[in-house]
Amino acid sequence: MPSLGDLIAPRRLGESFRWLLASSWTSNIGDGIALSAAPLLIASLTSSPLLVAAGAMMQFLPWLLFGLFAGSVADHRDRRRLVMIANGSRAVVVLALVLFLATGHVTVGVVLVTAFLYGTAEVFADTAGSTLLPMLVRPGDLGIGNARLQAGYLVGNQLAGPPLGAFLFAIGSFWPFLVQILCVSLAVVLISRIASTAVPPKLAAAEGTDGATPARDGGTPHPIREGLQWLRGNAPVRTLVLIILVFNVTWAAPWSILVLYATEHLQMGAVGFGILTTASALGGLAGTASFGWLERHVSFATLMRVCLSLEVLMHLAFALTTMPAVAFAIMFGFGAYAFVWGTISTTVRQQLVPMQLQGRIASVNMVGIFAGLVIGQLLGGLIAQAWGLTAPWWFAFGGSALTLAVFWRWISLITAATPSSSSDVDGSEDQSTNEP
Repeated sequence: MPSLGDLIAPRRLGESFRWLLASSWTSNIGDGIALSAAPLLIASLTSSPLLVAAGAMMQFLPWLLFGLFAGSVADHRDRRRLVMIANGSRAVVVLALVLFLATGHVTVGVVLVTAFLYGTAEVFADTAGSTLLPMLVRPGDLGIGNARLQAGYLVGNQLAGPPLGAFLFAIGSFWPFLVQILCVSLAVVLISRIASTAVPPKLAAAEGTDGATPARDGGTPHPIREGLQWLRGNAPVRTLVLIILVFNVTWAAPWSILVLYATEHLQMGAVGFGILTTASALGGLAGTASFGWLERHVSFATLMRVCLSLEVLMHLAFALTTMPAVAFAIMFGFGAYAFVWGTISTTVRQQLVPMQLQGRIASVNMVGIFAGLVIGQLLGGLIAQAWGLTAPWWFAFGGSALTLAVFWRWISLITAATPSSSSDVDGSEDQSTNEP
């Protein structure tokens, strides 16, 4: 009978994956603590909604400013070392904030600058970190590896971290940030146990456009431009990035006013809103726990279509319901399929992108995600202001349904381009590749 450790991280994934998983889970606990502690700190210093919102803005603004550059850096440096340096920088930034808190000199400006610097380091840590898994496990194990990493995000960042951060903040404003420093520092130690993950120079340079750098006529292109040129020439990955971008716009529109929808439209109150978001995380755990079975029994194309179809129906259900109990059920289902989708889309991208371009293509994907969030949040606020709190859900329903109809056929082409993700119990895998 396999041990608990083998169930969480199967032996065939290797020791380096276990160190990566432990580092990721530890770092996510620290981030989850800050997820609740940072807004509480800003709210304790100012009652300005603009400044409170600015705290959240500082977390994703660095992605728009430095995301593409971070991808280029990740493709030309030892990725493990880059994650260590970036996480170490995050710990130093938070330590500076703790010193301001301990001496009583903290201001809103200090917190906002800290958030921006922390977010900038996070861009480099997350971009490089997202490229490590394909270097450590076989293509057939990417799905289960991503599912385990997603589970750590759900438990640490969404479930355990936020209430722990709020509890520590109630004891003293600097305590949650001290614990965050310990978590991030431990994550650095854990990931240091992985062997070197430098990308070999000119890796697969002679391959075609489906798996290597584009032709370099007239000299070597700029690294960022090289990644964008590869993405433009690879239809499956380009289409996947576009799907994610558009669905993030439609998703972010109603999510930007979710707290008002829950407290005013559904009359759930603050506690009900908190339980509503927790239901999503619990659904995500159910989705990631079942991913291994789903991967073995259902094709990726079918899973992607089902997940995106459920997204469309979820928006419609929220637009129609007035019952909190129904909203909880919808949110649980959302968490389940959303994290299955996230695991699949990440796995497919990692299987299709050549190793020397993993950082740049991942960064383009992340920039698209945050750009979609910004656009969607702006649209959601404007739509709700003009037509009411359910109007953003109707916008999301119509927009996501139209997007799914447009890209429905392309989903088969995306998944057909990937190597088979199936693997036998003993770890052997099918290496066949189908081209679109």
